[in-house]
Amino acid sequence: MYHRRVQCHHGTNRRIGIDGRAAKPGPRMITLFLGGTRSGKSVLAENSAASMAGSLGLSVTYVATAAVDPGDSEHVARIAAHRERRPESWASVECLAHSQLPGILDEVRGIALVDSLGSWAGLHPNLVVDSSSLIASLVGRAEPTIVVSEEVGLAVHPPTELGRRYVDAVGTLNQQVAAIAQRVLFVVAGRSLQLGAPQPGTGPTC
Repeated sequence: MYHRRVQCHHGTNRRIGIDGRAAKPGPRMITLFLGGTRSGKSVLAENSAASMAGSLGLSVTYVATAAVDPGDSEHVARIAAHRERRPESWASVECLAHSQLPGILDEVRGIALVDSLGSWAGLHPNLVVDSSSLIASLVGRAEPTIVVSEEVGLAVHPPTELGRRYVDAVGTLNQQVAAIAQRVLFVVAGRSLQLGAPQPGTGPTC
């Protein structure tokens, strides 16, 4: 299947069900899909984007944050599987540096599907993530945005300092994006559970 790929080098709504589909989302809706490895979060996010596109008559742009490592055959196969299941009508943009994502979101028209925040966090030197520009771009979009991210808080405590910094960075980023999202869904075994709103006055915690 062919997909148009672009490499960027410059800086009352109904609930989503267990199948990941949404009906009549608001124009500025932000939806966050959280899940572990092989949880099905990407598939449900893609299903949601396709449903929104059909109901709203909008185009979809898939924003990929994971660069392909030609020397890693398993990673190459994963990326290829993701590409194969996307509709041919979707555009694709590859985010090759952490500084590019806010600008990409500012430029995309129609539905933006970002997959994933964990890969984007990994692009930051020393895993020091400044999310302010990303949050501003997400909030500023006039059309729906779907964000996929790794839920990193359910595994064993990382044994390495690098692993702990990654978990801290992604966990904090997830909380920040969840705070501005209209829908947050936790995905396990291909099924999603919509999470409730946070308590007033609460922010990212450790």
